[in-house]
Amino acid sequence: MSNNINMSVEIAGVRLKNPVLAASGTFGFGREYSEYFDLSLLGGISVKGLTLKPRKGNPPPRIAETPSGILNSVGLQNPGVHYFIENEIPFLRKYDTAIIANASGNTVEEYEQMVEILSDADIDAIELNLSCPNVKEGCMSFGSTAEGIVNVVKRVKKYAKKPLIVKLTPNVTDIVEIAKAAEDSGADALSLINTLLGMAIDAKTRKPILKNITGGLSGPAIKPVALRMVYQVAQNVKIPVIGMGGISNGTDAVEFLLAGASAVMVGTAGLVNPYAWIETVKGIEEYMKETNISDVKELIGGLII
Repeated sequence: MSNNINMSVEIAGVRLKNPVLAASGTFGFGREYSEYFDLSLLGGISVKGLTLKPRKGNPPPRIAETPSGILNSVGLQNPGVHYFIENEIPFLRKYDTAIIANASGNTVEEYEQMVEILSDADIDAIELNLSCPNVKEGCMSFGSTAEGIVNVVKRVKKYAKKPLIVKLTPNVTDIVEIAKAAEDSGADALSLINTLLGMAIDAKTRKPILKNITGGLSGPAIKPVALRMVYQVAQNVKIPVIGMGGISNGTDAVEFLLAGASAVMVGTAGLVNPYAWIETVKGIEEYMKETNISDVKELIGGLII
């Protein structure tokens, strides 16, 4: 990285060496991708969504390709929060990158327990997943209304000793109302968007392709929706916004920064190209060189209307 270019940003007191993070769900705990590149090159990693106890997830088939992205109904398969703390944090701490734990729950009490447990772990921030579209209990029911957001965030905030990032679902009528409810309830930052609810049908068999019938759509197809929502939210809250949704390269990332995001998350692109995260970091830096910008923070909210 060029000495005369500053790529660092700060999210709720957490310093990131660059604004590119691995999005939760597509990066696992980083072990597989560590064989492709040095994880220290990332600004941070939001790990696979965690629950109190191990989850097997939804029955297959649970991935379906679409013309410009994928549908998934994995259903938060994970080894549980205690396994993560004992086995995955020591691995991730070998790298110079921020660790964000993504926490889910079926009840408000479970969210409280998760935040309390993770607050004592060696992580940098907690991302509260209130927006998973393919888990039948919890998650979406909390994140789809302002009342639900207020109820969870206010209660878990009492247990949060780490910065609290609230991840928002796009499957709502008014994203600004939801974002402001999260901010007013104590969120230190917001991340958006999670996947859009969709489905796929096999015309030959006349059956849904996903066993769960519906799933979350991610990838390039959702980028225009994500950009719009990030822009609207950034205009209306004072806390940092982390943008995601269809980001595949540096240009995509710059667009989200211009829309008001302070950092970005790359997810689905990495399933196609394992170097997507690193290429995104380099792409932002190249854009800055070409436009004579020395500090990435100059891009944030720099949209010309």
